[in-house]
Amino acid sequence: MDSFPAYFPLAGRKVVIAGSGEAADNKARLFDGSPATLVRVDGHAAFLPGTYAGAVLAFVAGDDEVFLQSAASAARAARVLVNVVDRPTMSDFNTPAVIDRGEVVAAVGTGGASPTLATKLRNDIEAQVPEGSGRVAALLRKFQDEVRGALPAMHERRAFLRDAVAGEAAQAAMAGDMEKAGQLFRQALAKGVGREGKVRFIAGKGPSDLLTLRALRALGAADVLIADEAADPDIVNMARRDVHRLDPAQAGAETLVTLAQEGKQIVRLIVAPVDPALVQALGAASVSVEVI
Repeated sequence: MDSFPAYFPLAGRKVVIAGSGEAADNKARLFDGSPATLVRVDGHAAFLPGTYAGAVLAFVAGDDEVFLQSAASAARAARVLVNVVDRPTMSDFNTPAVIDRGEVVAAVGTGGASPTLATKLRNDIEAQVPEGSGRVAALLRKFQDEVRGALPAMHERRAFLRDAVAGEAAQAAMAGDMEKAGQLFRQALAKGVGREGKVRFIAGKGPSDLLTLRALRALGAADVLIADEAADPDIVNMARRDVHRLDPAQAGAETLVTLAQEGKQIVRLIVAPVDPALVQALGAASVSVEVI
């Protein structure tokens, strides 16, 4: 990882854009609808450290090299991180290609090497981040303290939230009915953790861009991952970093049944047809099975 992505809270914060023209206007549009106070300056004011006092970020745009260097120096004198548009070597940070869903923000960066590539990748990802995602995040934020109080154990809390982001409350939030979403969320929280374990078989040969959205979500929600040795590494890496990994030799029918009875969500990445005997054994133990 050549650069570390970070998110800066904008509520009550100040952002300064120094300069004029299309590049400066484009940076300003990034903050449309945000809670930040946007300050735009040009000319002599851009060279004064006081202009940037209290800002969380500063952007400097223009064609005049002296203007760029002087404005960037003034911002740094005020201890503000600076992005000089289209000048990665002069910048403290680079601006990624952003997918804005309110409280959900996804970003793709290339360290300033290729904004065009970042934009292309953003467009590829955008379809997988629904418009209502921000409302689901707002719902989870609203109930954050209640969830912690009701489920103090980390593993129980994580299990509940993994189900919640795909449950009825989240679906209501996606549709824009936040009142109904709140009611459904409280009902789910009152029931607690008690989810049904499931085994999902997913074709793991690759390439990864052929995976369906359902398969991607299953990988993201998995508690246990069992991948054939020949599974595409790009697909394997789509699972959560903290997923529990098992070797296929350790994952016979008895083990899968035990894990499913514990409420675990299990993904089995396969490169050959599903073994009918294994599916039969899981069915005999009343374990839910899905082949994706």
